[in-house]
Amino acid sequence: MGQKQEDFIREFCQLFGDGSYDSRADVDRIVSMMAEDVEWQLWVPGGPVIKGKADIRAELERQKSFMRNNKCNIINITSSDTVVMTERKDDAMLYGRDAPHHMVAVYVLNEQGLIKEWREYLDMVDLTQKMGVDVQTAASGRGGDTID
Repeated sequence: MGQKQEDFIREFCQLFGDGSYDSRADVDRIVSMMAEDVEWQLWVPGGPVIKGKADIRAELERQKSFMRNNKCNIINITSSDTVVMTERKDDAMLYGRDAPHHMVAVYVLNEQGLIKEWREYLDMVDLTQKMGVDVQTAASGRGGDTID
């Protein structure tokens, strides 16, 4: 069940990079796979929710400024007609530091098969430490509500 939906999300994940230093997210193609009213929760629990293609485009472009060697590595994938869940072990360099991270991403598709909801569940304390940010500073809110 859901092979078409799973293939769609596999393609989506591949657009974030091939793991090489020079590869970057293909923001135009990524955004084209989203519904106009899309919502992306950067991390669950507690992460910011970005609404709409324009704001998601801006966030993806912002992330490209500090992220290198990105590759989404799907370990497991399962789906229904409208929901695709992936377990991933992603590779990335954030601010020049190796930052592999394990996560689950959930994608809800609309009637046209486009992404209307995208939530990423990951341990932000682990990722923050890998970026070399003091966890207490990040938790205090002085670092803002984004991962930079």
